[in-house]
Amino acid sequence: MSTSAAIQGKEIFDSLRDDLSAIEREFGRDTVSGVEAITEIGEYLREGGGKRIRPALLLLSSKLFNYQGRGAIKLGAVVEIIHTATLVHDDIIDDAVIRRGRPAANTQWGNSKCVLAGDWLYMQAFKVAVQERNFRILDTLIDLTQQMVEGELLQMEKLGKLISLDEYFDLIFRKTACLFSVCMRMGAILGGASPKEEEGLAQFGRDLGMAFQIVDDVLDLTASENVLGKPVASDLREGKVTMAVIHALERCTPQERQAIETVVIDRTFDSVSHGEILGILKRYGSLDAAHDCAMQYASLARNSICNFPDGEIKRALLWAPEYVVARQK
Repeated sequence: MSTSAAIQGKEIFDSLRDDLSAIEREFGRDTVSGVEAITEIGEYLREGGGKRIRPALLLLSSKLFNYQGRGAIKLGAVVEIIHTATLVHDDIIDDAVIRRGRPAANTQWGNSKCVLAGDWLYMQAFKVAVQERNFRILDTLIDLTQQMVEGELLQMEKLGKLISLDEYFDLIFRKTACLFSVCMRMGAILGGASPKEEEGLAQFGRDLGMAFQIVDDVLDLTASENVLGKPVASDLREGKVTMAVIHALERCTPQERQAIETVVIDRTFDSVSHGEILGILKRYGSLDAAHDCAMQYASLARNSICNFPDGEIKRALLWAPEYVVARQK
């Protein structure tokens, strides 16, 4: 993509600011409960911010078909509420201390309250989605939540184990790419897309989400804690094996494999340092290989929408994979 096209794409993405602000306000209203703890937790999580890339994708997908209704704002809030609920549950499962540079909610309110707040957020998301009176939307959201919960359970089963690349791809599809895909699909449904158009946009979201998570996993190993907003190499500390690690395991010496396995099983860098693991990954070009794989998914995402008519919204969507691969946090 040319530099000028990338700049135009970013400007169009930035032009969603008003709609994203409306989604933020909707999010705030939708997470108010008669139970004070739920409202407090919901507000704390919302104030934590985030990239809001998921609702932005839903907006762009609907705008591709000149959709003008308020449903995109409501459903944009729905996907962000679902995403937030997954983060609450993830932090409890991972026993996280930091999220986005602040104390994780579970350290403030405790696991019990946060589990129930996460459940409430899921149910609230469906309550808001029902207002659209669209069974396709509801079916899509039900399938999404089942995939994400199954993915979390599968990941728990594989903690501390050396998984295959296929297992890793399945996990990141359920963990991240499925939600990206659903955001694009719901925008297409709102806009009255044809089945072929809907599938093309859903594929775009899937491939973009795969690229996003692969980059996320590389950054977890290489970025600083200040940039990440959480401890470096959290995945390995939690016993999670990601793509760069799998790539190195397929190529390294038995001694190096033992070092990686020690960290994954022990879930600590007490015996083997983070620097030693990074040295192994760099020795076999594993970080670059993972980044190259993310770029391949980004390219697939762009290809999946190449048949859509040219225009501002398409340019913004074509810019999104470039942003996802180049980001530093």
